[in-house]
Amino acid sequence: MDQHIVFFDIDGTLLDQHKKLPASAKEAIKQLQANGHEAAIATGRAPFMFKNLREELGIDTYVSYNGQYVVLNGEVIYKNPLDQKALESLTKKALENEHPVVFMDAEDMKANVPEHDFITESISTLKIDQYPSHDPDYISRELYQSLLFCVKGEERPYIDEFKEFDFIRWHRVSVDILPAGGSKAEGIEKVIEHLGTPTERQVAFGDALNDLEMLKQIEHSFAMGNGMDQVKHTAKYITTRVDEDGIYNGLKQLNLI
Repeated sequence: MDQHIVFFDIDGTLLDQHKKLPASAKEAIKQLQANGHEAAIATGRAPFMFKNLREELGIDTYVSYNGQYVVLNGEVIYKNPLDQKALESLTKKALENEHPVVFMDAEDMKANVPEHDFITESISTLKIDQYPSHDPDYISRELYQSLLFCVKGEERPYIDEFKEFDFIRWHRVSVDILPAGGSKAEGIEKVIEHLGTPTERQVAFGDALNDLEMLKQIEHSFAMGNGMDQVKHTAKYITTRVDEDGIYNGLKQLNLI
């Protein structure tokens, strides 16, 4: 059998707008695995933010933090932490501008301020159990992503000054801070290097801007029906919405289930 590997984004791809996993998506992934194919996750989320989902789906290979922390069959195979000195400078500037920052490693996330409405608003949309407590010293750890909290347009001075980072807006009041050049595509490449899966047996599903590099790189790329226009223009195929059996229909289209 020609084993394929299929990478699934989480928010807007596996999970619907209510952060629920459709029954058809779960059924499709179980059938995919039963057919001998590999299911993996490629997400901007931290590992601790989707532990329950991994366990529910029986997935132990994942690209997290948009490619900065990669695990294959339960073993860490790649880490790409943020530049600490540059992050310290950015955080100092952010404090002056009253823009909170959240620091994230593989186990937890901590905020540099005791509380802020922007942190509450954005983190609550993820519908996860964790919430960042106050610990400004957490910046000294090996961090793979940080969150800058500001409204659209206010991130521009940081983009201009800190070339060590890429900035991706994921919420009205929050922007991901990532190592420059890091992407899901780069993390996926680390998995492929270990597995040796040929190009024609690589598949990916996504819906948002942080999926673009992944969808450009993967031979069989799917944009969700609820995905952004730019994503639909980039992917090879367009499936139905996440809440309209998008995962099931996409895998069916490739005869993987």
